Amino acid sequence: QVQLVESGGGLVQTGGSLRLSCAASGIGFSFNAMGWYRQAPGKQRELVARITKGGSTNYAESVKGRFTISRDNAKNTVYLQMNSLKPDDTAVYYCNGASDIGGFWGQGTQVTVSS
Repeated sequence: QVQLVESGGGLVQTGGSLRLSCAASGIGFSFNAMGWYRQAPGKQRELVARITKGGSTNYAESVKGRFTISRDNAKNTVYLQMNSLKPDDTAVYYCNGASDIGGFWGQGTQVTVSS
């Protein structure tokens, strides 16, 4: 059974930093791509950052220059370093793994940025 488990969320003040981690288990391969999405109350889930197995990345415009995504293919783990956090970054952050057999989601971790 494939599982993605996020950690690292929490409450932080404006301008602060957090590092999210997502560890995948129950698979015998590396995901083609792994990414972070977020969903704020009353809004649709949106892509935050994505990284391919080869290391290519793309970011939402709103987080460029502040967030950095990275991954450890051997550990099937993806990270999101979030700096200069703003109240607008408040959301539940979800990890996603894309594979040839489908996509998988974590349960989400809450990030709250206070003003």
